[in-house]
Amino acid sequence: MPRDLSGQTVIMSGGSRGIGLAIAVRAGRDGANVALLAKTGQPHPKLPGTVHAAAREIERAGGNALPIVGDVRDDDAVLEAVERTALEFGSIDVCVNNASAIDLSATADLTMKRYDLMQDVNARGTFLLSKACLPHLRKSANPHILNLSPPLSLSPRWAGRHLGYTIAKYGMSLCTLGLAHELAGDGIAVNSLWPRTTIATAAVEHVVGDNAMMERSRSPQIMADAAYAILTRDARRYTGNFYLDDAVLEQEGITDFSRYALGPSEDLAPDLFLD
Repeated sequence: MPRDLSGQTVIMSGGSRGIGLAIAVRAGRDGANVALLAKTGQPHPKLPGTVHAAAREIERAGGNALPIVGDVRDDDAVLEAVERTALEFGSIDVCVNNASAIDLSATADLTMKRYDLMQDVNARGTFLLSKACLPHLRKSANPHILNLSPPLSLSPRWAGRHLGYTIAKYGMSLCTLGLAHELAGDGIAVNSLWPRTTIATAAVEHVVGDNAMMERSRSPQIMADAAYAILTRDARRYTGNFYLDDAVLEQEGITDFSRYALGPSEDLAPDLFLD
């Protein structure tokens, strides 16, 4: 199998900032084609980045970009994005389910509007985009689906802290578990990737609202490097895994993670869903 993404086509939900953008730019460095389906056609008042600005970063890195303004909750928008991507680049080799909504409220405080948003973006969006890509992935020489979701656990700890969000993220992870089994005969790899530590993104800064945690986080580049390692592996051999970013890089021979730390590396904050 090729050890790079040159000539490969990646379609990603979200990707206008943070981890998704870092993964997209890393693919672009190989000359990959990257289509981004994201809602951010116009600048957000609080969050940086648009899908168009992200496309320019991918192109500056050496890739080809297709920015698509659309909502992963909209069936027609997702189907159109997949067809536009295949028409523009001739194939789809990688599907990255990156789009995610977060609300860590306890059950009594979580509105059903926010609950529905998380289920629709995280679980349903992952299922829908993966499903829509299947006809194209089946034609690829090394097809991958990568979900940015945590390892599954029956421990009550995380469900008990923020049940609505846990259901939504575990819904993404159940897509990994189920699709890896369902698609094994097609040679389509389906894996999850999750960070060992918190990552310095807008979600940590604005949603969690913890500036101190930003200093105890790693940069999104560690997730980008780990995702790249997964997506360049043999799809028939590496599927059905719940990877952690630094464990993937250790498998690649990388043991010094100090380059990814924003503060003292011995004081990193562990991410959610990891006991």
